[in-house]
Amino acid sequence: MHHLKLLFSRRRESIKFNTDYLTENEFIEGLKNHNANAYGKLLDDFQQKVFATCISFVPNTEDAEDVAQEVFLEVFNSIGKFKGNSKLSTWIYRIATNKCLEFIRKRNTKKRFAFLQSIMGNEIPMDKTKYFTEMNHPGVLLENKEKSETLFRAINRLPEAQKVVFTLSKVDGMSYQEICDITERSLSSVESLMFRAKKNLQVSLEKFYKSEK
Repeated sequence: MHHLKLLFSRRRESIKFNTDYLTENEFIEGLKNHNANAYGKLLDDFQQKVFATCISFVPNTEDAEDVAQEVFLEVFNSIGKFKGNSKLSTWIYRIATNKCLEFIRKRNTKKRFAFLQSIMGNEIPMDKTKYFTEMNHPGVLLENKEKSETLFRAINRLPEAQKVVFTLSKVDGMSYQEICDITERSLSSVESLMFRAKKNLQVSLEKFYKSEK
């Protein structure tokens, strides 16, 4: 994502902007003024965290990097609309989650289109490579890559709201309160979605392992 820093550096202001002792409100004002040093601090503070969230939803390194770049571009373009009703970090994670879901929807649409092409006799070349390339995610400690891939595929089949809550909690390691803030749901709603996600995953994985025997 080095080209993001290049993008922000082109907007560098002549006035020095010391980010070392900023309050969050001062930091946000710097971002709204498109100050290059403020954007440098944004990347320093959030680049790895946003990437970790993206790769939790999109466990393919190259695609997760692309989605993370989209997140920071969205922050850059939309910071003027930030009202301060939540913490800046919550707002950024909300953008990251939404961008990941957009990517997954588009990818699933392409897969459906390829399937339709094949049954209509107009089969197009399919990518036969393994998609789930990032199997060393710190939130998923499993014995081998095959189990990791199976788990990520099962998570990806969950209804969207369940997938968001389960991924943010169990893969990205966020607290229920953080998930409430990001998704703008009540605690009871988040707990209910987590319960249903676990149940659905249990059923899905049991069916998979039975079919493998």
